Amino acid sequence: MAISSTMKKKKEKEEYWKRKELVFLVLYAIAFYAFIIHRSLQLSLDHESELYALRPGWLLPPRLNDVSDAQWRNFRANLPILSLVFALFALLANSLRALFSLKAKGMSFVWLLISLAYLSYLHGACVLFILSIASLNFLLVKMFAQTKYFSPVLWLFNVFFLLCNRVYEGYSFSIFGQQWAYLDNYRGTFRWHICFNFVILRMISFGYDYHWAHQDPLFDQQKHIQRCHTCKSGKTCYRLLQEGSVQKEKFSLSIYLAYLVYAPVYIAGPIISFNAFVSQLDTPQNNYTVRDMSWYGLRWLFSFSLMELVTHLFRYNAFAISRLWKLLSPMDIFIIGYGVLNFMWLKFSLIWRYFRFWSLICGIEAPENMPRCINNCCNLESFWKNWHASYNKWLVRYMYIPLGGSQRKLLNIWVIFTFVAIWHDLEWKLLSWAWLTCLFFIPEMVVKSAANTLQVEGAFGEFLFREISAAGGAITITCLMVANLVGYVIGPSGFNWLFAQFLSRQGLPVMGGMFITFYVGTKLMFHIDDAKQRKH
Repeated sequence: MAISSTMKKKKEKEEYWKRKELVFLVLYAIAFYAFIIHRSLQLSLDHESELYALRPGWLLPPRLNDVSDAQWRNFRANLPILSLVFALFALLANSLRALFSLKAKGMSFVWLLISLAYLSYLHGACVLFILSIASLNFLLVKMFAQTKYFSPVLWLFNVFFLLCNRVYEGYSFSIFGQQWAYLDNYRGTFRWHICFNFVILRMISFGYDYHWAHQDPLFDQQKHIQRCHTCKSGKTCYRLLQEGSVQKEKFSLSIYLAYLVYAPVYIAGPIISFNAFVSQLDTPQNNYTVRDMSWYGLRWLFSFSLMELVTHLFRYNAFAISRLWKLLSPMDIFIIGYGVLNFMWLKFSLIWRYFRFWSLICGIEAPENMPRCINNCCNLESFWKNWHASYNKWLVRYMYIPLGGSQRKLLNIWVIFTFVAIWHDLEWKLLSWAWLTCLFFIPEMVVKSAANTLQVEGAFGEFLFREISAAGGAITITCLMVANLVGYVIGPSGFNWLFAQFLSRQGLPVMGGMFITFYVGTKLMFHIDDAKQRKH
């Protein structure tokens, strides 16, 4: 009894100090964001006349709106027509499914026709390039799926076209003869080879899923259902959709093409595996009710309103595009860099959730691409699991595991991140970003391996481990910021300049402040995780 009472008092004391710590951490976070917002507003006002791509705004006149990011500008401008088109697509597809009780094969023809009409508007005559490459891939998969040459043939074919599409900028019809040159006048409104990067991923997914369909399944469906909270509740989790067996007749040309050009996720994803797609084509998703989808849509509208507020008040991306950050102090460079990364997170989150929303309405649930906020990730592994999460799932299934998984992790990350960089674009700054990320991964893997072998004992041991983890998280967040700024803002040529700025007399105190801030942020993330564990 005495031992039990002592343990209880010790636990209460730990909880008391954790609550005190949480109060301090929250107050620090409030002060930090108050300073960031105040300084961001001041920078935006002071340099407004020197920044590019600011347009008259409608939310807070007479303030200008930062639409310097071409991807966001185009998405925002096309939202009305996109919403109208997808509403008509959803109404037509769902009505035909209900009227004729259509299953996978019938729905594949419906979505193939709808999606080809959509692609014809986007790409015009260039749809012929898409269908030709896709058909060749289908033939190769069917021919080599049961041979030992399957993997090299599939990867060589797809990487070859990934590179050629970029090098030749989507090709010209005139290279096939002058009699076809007139088709170059009908190339649509959107460059097909940009969207085709996603089609490449789907072609590889189809190939591997068909290849594995001819092998003995390693996935125990019954055992998974017994252990999975989602599946036990009567819903179907994404892993079951992806890993579950699919009948071989579902790997037909019509279903394959419908999967490649499925309109709601064609432009930007999220990425869904062939198995998961065809399973829901047969039986529409049951995880989201009408009420759930309505709430999802309302949350998206709230996030969109937040983005409008941010781009009217702050000029983060315009600073990056105008390259004015080179004239700023180290403190202001940090604020702009931090702002750019948060802008990118919100932008991608809005784009991906918009297309996922329409896919849900049409009966296909794709993975959520941004399940966690960028400011709630304190290690590289959790960051990449929560940034473009559907792509991460694709990479794990079709690259990481076939390359040997955790047994060759140190080698695998170099292959995978190099592919990710090339998949995005053929630019040196993206390769620099990929290789920097791999370099930063190495110490994290070493520390994690050492931590797994150590036995933490006693209250002091737990305290020390938590503090070391928080310091490690602060270093990791700094590395992530540097890698992403090199990859998406300053490029490899600006790395030495950035390094020199923060190691200068003026920059060192800023570095110290950054480390303390990220340390506090990491500790806050620990408290959030503790709260989630108590809830579950």
